[in-house]
Amino acid sequence: MKIKIQKLHENAVIPSYAHAADACFDLYACTVGNYATLGLPIYRGAPVVCGTGLAFEVPEGHAMLVFSRSGHGFKHDIRLANCTGVIDSGYAGEVMVKLTCDDENEDAPPYLVKPGDRIAQAMIIPVEPVEFQVVEQLALTERGVGGFGSSGNA
Repeated sequence: MKIKIQKLHENAVIPSYAHAADACFDLYACTVGNYATLGLPIYRGAPVVCGTGLAFEVPEGHAMLVFSRSGHGFKHDIRLANCTGVIDSGYAGEVMVKLTCDDENEDAPPYLVKPGDRIAQAMIIPVEPVEFQVVEQLALTERGVGGFGSSGNA
């Protein structure tokens, strides 16, 4: 699949796959906060917005999902502020990523994010529109209405 992208900033970095078999491609910071050359630390409770400097032409019938980088989470307690970003095929603006520090780790040192850094990972997936049908009763299943913990403690 070929995805058209538009560079909105001369320093924008084209997404890339770190390894041939990776499911997601890396997104890079072009701007951090209001800066195109400086880095900013991410302090607990003080998220930082990073622009990618790119707009994507996501094909109709597809969406781009944006996820945190696992290394950010495991090594630095950094994650996407909205957990998962969804870029619909109708969106034509710059893809932005908001990074935040894990609120539970008060001792985490600030993480410096700079233009050119990998800030997130993304994939393009097919999506099928659904129609909703109101019914009197849903099909019976083995689990039924059993919620959290209904399958046991292990």
